[in-house]
Formats: sequence, structure tokens, C-alpha cells
Amino acid sequence: MVFVWFILAAAVTVFAAIKLSTYADVISTKTAMGGLLVGTLLLAGATSLPEVTTSLSAVVIGNPDIAVGNMLGSNLFNLFIIACFDLYYRQRKLFLNASNDHLYTAGLGLLLTIMVLISLLLKIDVSVFNIGLDALIIAIVYIIGMVIISRLPKAPAIEVPAEPKETKVDKKSAEFTMSVKHAVIGFIVAAIVIMGAGTVLSIMGDEIAVVTGLGSSFVGSFLIAATTSLPEAVSVLVALRLRNVNLALGSILGSNIFNMLILAGSDIFYREGAIISAVSNSHIVTAVAVTILSIVIMSSVLMKKAASTFKYVLPSLIIIVGYFVSSYLIFITQ
Repeated sequence: MVFVWFILAAAVTVFAAIKLSTYADVISTKTAMGGLLVGTLLLAGATSLPEVTTSLSAVVIGNPDIAVGNMLGSNLFNLFIIACFDLYYRQRKLFLNASNDHLYTAGLGLLLTIMVLISLLLKIDVSVFNIGLDALIIAIVYIIGMVIISRLPKAPAIEVPAEPKETKVDKKSAEFTMSVKHAVIGFIVAAIVIMGAGTVLSIMGDEIAVVTGLGSSFVGSFLIAATTSLPEAVSVLVALRLRNVNLALGSILGSNIFNMLILAGSDIFYREGAIISAVSNSHIVTAVAVTILSIVIMSSVLMKKAASTFKYVLPSLIIIVGYFVSSYLIFITQ
């Protein structure tokens, strides 16, 4: 029965994520916010709601490994998602059309991941006002980083090649038959639904870890992380079908930095010390993988010309292989 509830919660999450992406595209089109800003802040925050509820629920039920594993594993899976879609849409060469402004977000995500990695290695069990010192520093760096990013000059938009007529009709229907008010209300409702489904995923994931004996670290980093990242996967797919590349990439990279804030925030509800110092060393593998693959995806955004299709897809192939290799290493080291 535990698997039935898990699959049901995952299905609800996917459905709500489809609605989220549609509403976000309308908001980005009919307001002055734009795809990059909506993707990095609004959509990224909303699609990270399952991670919020899952990690907080895991802390409440006394399983910090699921909380931390979910955050790092979600970041790893998010990079896997964008690489898979980039490979699928390889003829479009998505990264070549992406704004260089994404490098700011990716750079902040890389910095925060390295900070988490250092915390996992040092295991500093020092708390300030019942919050781990490392988590507090991560949260402060996140806030400062977002303020700096918001004030940095924006690169000129890259014109995306003309889209097929059928796709254009679909996008026009989504954008012009729905009001901004309708989109905002729908966005909020879908976000609330995702929060509820995320709580169920966390509780069922904890049960699955016990029933299967796979261990909380692997279940959190692989199974729950992949499931709670389904909204990002659906959001990216919908955004790419609408040919909104910046919304898609902004959603993934924005979610990754927001997940680091969630990880730090989970420490507030953990009453037994600093949460990062209390988890398995297997999370070091995940953090190292996210660090390396983040550098790879940044190189893809920087690449504005590709001599061949193979040269273009090589970074995405590296990310996909890296995901499966790191998942195996997590399994054998927990």
C-alpha cells in the first residue's frame, strides 16, 4: 500500500506541475517579469515546494538523511533533467539560445554546493540560536547572492529561431485566452497541491526505506529526489514545447539554488544539532557530483558555437553518465 500512495502522490505532483508551467508561461508573457525572472524566482520556487515539504517532514519524523539527500539528490536530478531534454532537442541546440545571465544563477548554485560539500567534510556541529553555523552561513550567502544577481546588468536577449506553426498556435492559445489574474490564482492553487503531495512523498519514502532496506541516504538522494523533481521535469518540458528556453533553464538553475536554502532552513526544525553534521558521508558523493556537473552545464551555457552536433551534446552526455555513476556510488557507500 505504501507504494500505491507514493505513486499516487507522484502523479498528483506531475499534474500540478503541468498547470504551474502553463500559468508561469502566461505570467512571463503578459507581465514585465520575463521568462528568465519568472523561471529563476517564481517557477523555480514553486516547483521546489515538494522539496520544502519533503525535507521538513523528514526532519520532523527524525530522518535527516532523507532531508539532506533529497536536496542534494534533487539538484543532481535537475541537472540530469536539463541534459536529457537538451539531448532530445539536440537539433535546436538549446544552450546556444540561452541567456548568459544564467551563469550568475549557476555560479551561485556552484558556490552554495561547494559550501555544503565543505560542511559535509568538516562536520562542524556548532549551532547559533539552535541553527547550525554552516546552514546559517549558507542562507546568508544565498540572500546576498540573490541581491547581487538582481542588481547585475542583464545580457541582451538571444532571438530564438522561428517555431513551427502548430506550436505557435498552442502557445497563443495559452497566452491570450487566460488573464493574468486567472494565471496567478491557478499558480497559487497548483503550488498548494504540490506542497500536500510533497508531504505524502516524504512519509511514504521513509516507509519505503524501512520496508526495502535500501537505506535513507539512497532513498532520499535517488528515489525521493527524483520524484520531488518531477515538477521541474514537467515544467522544463512544457517550457521547451512553448520554446521558452530561458524559462526552462531558469527553472532548473533557480530550483537548485533554492534547494540549498531549503537545506539550510531544514536545520531550524532539527533539534539535535547541526543537520549537515548528523548525516551519512554518502552525501559527499552527491555534493561532489553536483559540483562537477554544475561546472559542465556552465560551460554549455558559455558555448555559443558548436562545430558539430556531437560536440554540442557532449556536455549533456557527460551529465547523464555522471548522474548514473554517482547514483551507483551513493548506493554502495551508504
